[in-house]
Amino acid sequence: MSQAIVSQAPGDLKARVHAALPQTQCTRCGYPDCAAYAAAIVAEGAPINQCPPGGAEGIARLAAITGQPASPLNPANGAEDPRAVAVIDEAWCIGCTLCLDACPTDAIFGSNKLMHTVIEPHCTGCELCLPVCPVDCIAMVNVSGTDTGWAAWSGQQAGQALARYQAHRARSSQAADAAEASPAKNAVIAAALAKARALRKQA
Repeated sequence: MSQAIVSQAPGDLKARVHAALPQTQCTRCGYPDCAAYAAAIVAEGAPINQCPPGGAEGIARLAAITGQPASPLNPANGAEDPRAVAVIDEAWCIGCTLCLDACPTDAIFGSNKLMHTVIEPHCTGCELCLPVCPVDCIAMVNVSGTDTGWAAWSGQQAGQALARYQAHRARSSQAADAAEASPAKNAVIAAALAKARALRKQA
């Protein structure tokens, strides 16, 4: 562990490291959220080059705070790409609500058996909704042109994303029992999937 890390109070350092992360909550760093990655950097000496949304600028910010040397983004964690937001093809959405549960900032609006839509200003581009969609009706669309990392994302957006994530976690905790998948819900999803597959086959 570097002298810079040792010389600072762990709590203060963790807060500074956490504040330097983009708060997309994408988990590409290998940790469940930005706070967990910040804690790992401080307590375990985790490498600071594991955050694709932060990119090279993010690595430089973390290096200045922790004293770790700046190094290129680890390709195993992804690439520093332009910022994208999720877009739902409402014609194929079956209203299964799985993406609602997966979205860390509650950027998807919808309800059971009804089509969903993405509220673009709230989407962090985390892509966590993609793997849970059973009909592949979600795509990512570039909204920052050639800008990447912190050039495509602001401190204000990071703050908003963090606030929404914390609210999402609080609601998820309170509704943990109700959110548990039930046989009835599974049956509804299975029926909707069958209908969607039949429609795709006809198309």
